[in-house]
Amino acid sequence: MLWPSIALLTFVTLQRLAELLHARRNTAALLARGAREIAPEHYPYMVAMHAAWLAGLWLLAAGRPVNLLWLAIFMVLQGLRVWVLATLKGRWTTRIIVLPGAALVASRPYRFLSHPNYAVVIGEIAVLPLAFGLPLYALVFSLLNAAILTIRIRAENTALRQAVA
Repeated sequence: MLWPSIALLTFVTLQRLAELLHARRNTAALLARGAREIAPEHYPYMVAMHAAWLAGLWLLAAGRPVNLLWLAIFMVLQGLRVWVLATLKGRWTTRIIVLPGAALVASRPYRFLSHPNYAVVIGEIAVLPLAFGLPLYALVFSLLNAAILTIRIRAENTALRQAVA
């Protein structure tokens, strides 16, 4: 059956586009308040990896059956994603943006993890391909994501430590 995979891929594509618009708005507002971007050099690679992940899923997964267990796990991750977005509100961006003098967020999911959004992304990068029966795809993009997140989290942790010092 073709439509479940197309519906899921359409949902993820529209979600990502909406998030990019939301992030762009938040970034502009933060920069207008005196925030600054940290370590922007890795950002194009992160965007390219995510775009390739999604484009590849459209190429390989459209028309494939959707495993309901993996779909359920993916939907739980979407709930966690909303929790992170709701917690950060106007401070959520896809870039590393530091607003001097602003306190670090330490409530809700941030009580449990330093980077809950990245935990969600790690899950999504693996789980969505698994929902389509593409374990090798999940592995390859999980490794690429791990490489980018290693650089990103190191830069973000350094920036946040300097911002509160």
